[in-house]
Amino acid sequence: MFQGSSALALDGKGRLTVPARHRDALQALCEGQLTITKHPEGCLMVFPRPAWEVFRDKVAALPLSASGWKRVFLGNAQDVELDSAARVLVAPELRTAASLSKDVMLLGMGNYFELWDAQAYAAHELEVLQSEPPAVLQDFSF
Repeated sequence: MFQGSSALALDGKGRLTVPARHRDALQALCEGQLTITKHPEGCLMVFPRPAWEVFRDKVAALPLSASGWKRVFLGNAQDVELDSAARVLVAPELRTAASLSKDVMLLGMGNYFELWDAQAYAAHELEVLQSEPPAVLQDFSF
């Protein structure tokens, strides 16, 4: 399970250095093989390859009425690998789609990560915190 947030910076070539706390788990889980694709909320999803394969199979099984979403998730997927310096290259098309330039946030979301532009994530989080909690959280106990 991946959790927590990391404020990071993309280098000039669009590479992201994976935080040390996630490297061993990613090596053990998928030998550093990842897949990056678009998320409907404007960020990117970064999957260890085994988690991607489960997600990909669910998306591929969607009916024809969801073909647009298949294109978003599967048509934009990029397979990548951690290099010897624990960096991963985020494709220019995906950086553009998520408005990523330099400052980014990497969020552990359980079996995958979300990669956000830092300013966009701050605005998104503020919006969420100021909104009414969804019904599913009404009876949630902290």
